[in-house]
Amino acid sequence: MHDRRAFLACVAALAAMPVAGGTQDIEGTVDTVTGPIPARDLGMVLMHEHVMVDFVGAEQVSRSRYNADEVFDVALPHLREVRDLGCRTLVECTPVFLGRNVSLLVRLARAADLHIVTNTGYYGAAADKYLPAHAFKESAQQLAQRWIDEQRRGIDGSDIRPGFMKIGVDAGPLSEVDRKLVEAAGLAHKATGLPIAAHTGDGVAALAELDVLASQGVSLDAFIWVHAQSEQDDAVLRRAAERGAWIEFDGVGPDSLDRHLHLVRMMADAGHLSRVLISHDAGWYHVGEPGGGSFRPFATVLRSLVPAVREALGEAAVTQLLVTNPARALARRG
Repeated sequence: MHDRRAFLACVAALAAMPVAGGTQDIEGTVDTVTGPIPARDLGMVLMHEHVMVDFVGAEQVSRSRYNADEVFDVALPHLREVRDLGCRTLVECTPVFLGRNVSLLVRLARAADLHIVTNTGYYGAAADKYLPAHAFKESAQQLAQRWIDEQRRGIDGSDIRPGFMKIGVDAGPLSEVDRKLVEAAGLAHKATGLPIAAHTGDGVAALAELDVLASQGVSLDAFIWVHAQSEQDDAVLRRAAERGAWIEFDGVGPDSLDRHLHLVRMMADAGHLSRVLISHDAGWYHVGEPGGGSFRPFATVLRSLVPAVREALGEAAVTQLLVTNPARALARRG
């Protein structure tokens, strides 16, 4: 839109309509870093973002490697920007052993007046570089108990609880440890009700994850296929949606708008818009780079993709993607 005031008025109206936007019948809560809230009150949600990431590896990651005040100063303006654009909730997907810092997220949530949701779980993608040694030795039940304890007791000795699980697996077929992570996530979900967001290497892995969870008796609407935009076979995306999974098209950026609009329209044409989530997978303060490196903003969805979806599919589709679907995906009923 060329009229900035009209644009801001439009997104502000959308952010203020969680009940009118179709969430009034959604039960369950979501644990944010500042406390639980009803899922129907999340407002406009960005489902997959990062404040800070440290790629040094599980054995070397440490809070001594960065200055939390510097990270705060770098990230806060970007969070305030999307708050001003109408976003009310940001799902922060940085796992433990990759830089998760819940006390920093609390500071940012309060300063930006934004709900921030953090996670439990282990990230087994990237050839297992970010898995601690005990993940290879412990059983699925033992790993699940670690994640259950974080949900029930709090993270890092705090009263901050995760709002979802974040796991990661490489391209299929699933490796032994990747399968174990999925099994652990299924067990933890059955104990806690937490949704499972899985960084997934390809469609082969995604369908295998669904098979593992189904064999455990897990309802597949608890599963979020993260980075589904990387799958080139639209039929596989539709198949996963038909089985009940959430299909997350993250990675939105200025150069990907045509691809993401195609995916959203394809899923809408197939009758699966109610299974779609969108976000950037953006940010982040990169530990080890001067000043945190180049921070990618969180605003492309609201500034660019939303107007394109609105023009193609109408206002109801925008509300479905950014308000209704995230509330349903994140609602914890356990």
